[in-house]
Amino acid sequence: MLSEVLSIHRQQSAFGQQLKHTSRSYVAILSSAENVKLSIIIPTLNEAAAIGKLLAYLRQHTSPETELIVADGGSTDATTHIAEEMGALVLRCRPRGRAPQMNAGATAASGDILYFLHADTFPPEGFELQLRQAVQHGNGSGCYRLKFDLPHWFLRANAWFTRFDVDALRFGDQSLFVRRGVFLQCGGFDERLTLLEDQEIIRRLRRVAPFVVLPQQVVTSARKYKEHGVLRLQAVYYLIYGLYRSGVSQRRLLKVYKWLLS
Repeated sequence: MLSEVLSIHRQQSAFGQQLKHTSRSYVAILSSAENVKLSIIIPTLNEAAAIGKLLAYLRQHTSPETELIVADGGSTDATTHIAEEMGALVLRCRPRGRAPQMNAGATAASGDILYFLHADTFPPEGFELQLRQAVQHGNGSGCYRLKFDLPHWFLRANAWFTRFDVDALRFGDQSLFVRRGVFLQCGGFDERLTLLEDQEIIRRLRRVAPFVVLPQQVVTSARKYKEHGVLRLQAVYYLIYGLYRSGVSQRRLLKVYKWLLS
């Protein structure tokens, strides 16, 4: 494992050196990374049960200048009310969907680092410093390893594999941080996608600047696994990913996904 980590570090360092010779503006940004502003963007739809706890946690573990942005897709519960009461900037997005909501959040954000986070996912303590350091070390984007809040053997195994930098193992629940310039250069999230928009953008982000999987873990809710069954839901995810990689349309993917979970 140590040799694997050192190998990845060497690769990232080499890529970082290449960027230093090809992008003066990127070097200038990196040199002041300690002072960059963080904007946390949370897409929501009927997350009243989760959003308050997350925002309280984020405010406790971030500096006062950090932006908390809730990009809502038309919640019919108290999500937006709770978020506004807790001081977050609330965007009422049209059209709804994770991709357009996250793009709307990025447009409204003023931070140099955009951090996309699900409403049921908690980043590790010290995450603000960790993200700043990741950027300072030359990374344009990245995510955390994953941990579920349910002690199920399969979920533990599933989470263990998220330490490897392989696109097939990237999940939106791992959260995603991106330098603003890198996000703009890659064109943001593809709003044509209803499913797997996170995996799609990561492939484009890699072409612009180094991507890193940070060694700490985010803790995410296993509520969907509890609802549908761990093995059943994971099998659905694997099938949808395979169909997506085979070129099946988003319309058909969504139809199959809903049918399998109905």
